Amino acid sequence: MENSTKQKKQMKESPQKLSFWKILQRSSLSFWAMAPLLLGVIGLVGIFQVLVTPKMLSSLFQGNPMIDTLIGTLTGAVASGNPVISYLLGGGLLNQSVSLYAVSAFILSWVTLSFVQLPAEVAVFGSRFTLYRNILAFVFTIIIAVLTTLTIQVLS
Repeated sequence: MENSTKQKKQMKESPQKLSFWKILQRSSLSFWAMAPLLLGVIGLVGIFQVLVTPKMLSSLFQGNPMIDTLIGTLTGAVASGNPVISYLLGGGLLNQSVSLYAVSAFILSWVTLSFVQLPAEVAVFGSRFTLYRNILAFVFTIIIAVLTTLTIQVLS
């Protein structure tokens, strides 16, 4: 009786193991199919980070909080990259007297929006999802940047 119980357990476990290995195989194939696209995106982001300096970015801002928020959002979306780098750029922009509205919008859109990564995102998630995600991220980046700046002004 113990043998039949063990056999039943093995029969139940083996399809799970096979399905796990099949899933792992399919996932790795998908990854390798996307690898050239991902490497291209990483290369473009790296080139952009080298070519664009905080001084160049600070020349875009005009001093109007609403316009600066919009410019910060668009600039961050175009200049996407690593979140750690965005904090360094944000500190540089604040040191050059760029408004907190613009810097917070820039940092948020740097991380959440990315026009450079759109082709990869469309390939992985589809165009409809990518469009909705980017529109919502754009709108909420502006809202969160304004609310963050107002909160900091109230608390200080």
